[in-house]
Amino acid sequence: MQEFDQLQALWQGHEVEVKLTADEMLRQAKREVNSLKTRSIANIAGMLISAVIIGFIPAFYDFQSWTSYAGLAITIFTILVFTGILIADYRLIAKSNYTQHPHAFLGTLKIYQLNRLRLYNSLYWFYTFALSVGILFYLYEILEYFPIWMQVALIGITLGWMVFCSTILRKAVIKREKERIGLLIGKFERISEQFHEK
Repeated sequence: MQEFDQLQALWQGHEVEVKLTADEMLRQAKREVNSLKTRSIANIAGMLISAVIIGFIPAFYDFQSWTSYAGLAITIFTILVFTGILIADYRLIAKSNYTQHPHAFLGTLKIYQLNRLRLYNSLYWFYTFALSVGILFYLYEILEYFPIWMQVALIGITLGWMVFCSTILRKAVIKREKERIGLLIGKFERISEQFHEK
């Protein structure tokens, strides 16, 4: 029992302070910033690929109604507008040199965070509305070729998907983005404090 008490006293007397240096935090932050940039590029590429694929639809189908062309045009325009917003956000993150100016990059991250919140809140509803109008115009002619049960199924699946994306998926994305960017902001605040201490 005496050995246990001695071991416990030794353990309690031995305090280990885990403190990351500014360089180590910068390395971690660099990985996270690069991950943020990679995700942004993947989102931009996905949006552009979607616009190109939708743009090629008239090459394979001869639409009889102007509504189909209007629907495709509205959809492509909406995708390109939001791709432009994503590109602007990417440039905001990519242009700053966070290794030389962590305090300035912290301000950039906060602006990026506000832009993302605006994108997923107010601008998201405009995006959803514009896509809905585009799909509605596009489906106006297309649905005539299907039996009534398929028309109802297509409309139901489209509406269900939009509701799912607007509620559950959107909230999950907002939560994940808030956490990631919040953690990154926290790291850059600590890095900035360490640089000011030196």
